[in-house]
Amino acid sequence: MNIRKLADEIICGRRLIRGDDLSSLLTADLTELTIGADRIRAKLHGERAELCSIINGRSGKCSENCKFCAQSACHKADVDIYDFLPEDEILKECIYNERKGVKRFSVVTAGRTLGDNDFRRALSAYRLMKRESGIELCASHGLLTDEQFIQLFEAGVTRYHCNIETSRRYFPSVCSTHTFEDKLDCIKRAQRHGLEVCSGGIIGMGETWEDRLDMALTLSEIGVVSVPINILNPIKGTPMGDMPPLSKEDILRTIAVFRYIVPDADIRLAGGRGLLDDKGRSAFKSGANAAITGDMLTTSGISVETDKIMLSELKATKEN
Repeated sequence: MNIRKLADEIICGRRLIRGDDLSSLLTADLTELTIGADRIRAKLHGERAELCSIINGRSGKCSENCKFCAQSACHKADVDIYDFLPEDEILKECIYNERKGVKRFSVVTAGRTLGDNDFRRALSAYRLMKRESGIELCASHGLLTDEQFIQLFEAGVTRYHCNIETSRRYFPSVCSTHTFEDKLDCIKRAQRHGLEVCSGGIIGMGETWEDRLDMALTLSEIGVVSVPINILNPIKGTPMGDMPPLSKEDILRTIAVFRYIVPDADIRLAGGRGLLDDKGRSAFKSGANAAITGDMLTTSGISVETDKIMLSELKATKEN
């Protein structure tokens, strides 16, 4: 399949589905593929680039056994452990990011779900942020119930984050304490109660290219509006602590492939971006149009200011 022609067809409304021959996405010249992905991004999303930021609202002691995660109590990684943060601390970080020009802010908590007391604290924090700021609010609290999604929406949350992590086939190799179907059910509940959904996964966990294609097709099918792509950063003490790093070429091809398969969603650079030697500049020229940012990432050479400068430079280059 001619990659340039495929990009044109997607721009004109074609959408790739299961059963389509997607092999050309894996064999095409990388430069041609990324140029096509960037054209799709530009035509469907313009030069808009969305930055969001997160705060780890509760850390450690997670009951789930996800093999990539340092916060699992099943592993022996060195990780901070603390209970749900005070709402004034969450608000302070929210206001800070809003003043920096970040569009979205999310509270993320470790664990399968939130217990009643922590969920009440979360709702109180969201209501406070809704009153005191104009930033868009997102949430990431695991496998919530219908009633909890209704309450989140009423508290001012507009988007829910729940990664499917990988393909349906490979998911049991990543986690056994909950299932791929649990993830899909959670996403459908969130959508049913008025929330947009941000869902993606992690690459570099030993999955195949076919697994990545399958993950992208699933995300397209369930209609998510934001697709965070995480690059595994192996953490000592986790079962994936010794995984070999992905090449830059594999990372950029993955981002471009996702742009072809999920063209209408934001493709968001997420965890592991600091592993790229250019902190994501090349990814933004390969189909990405969003990123998780924040001054908590300065140890990776990333901050809100460096991201804003990079995006401004990229926009100026494209306009010229």
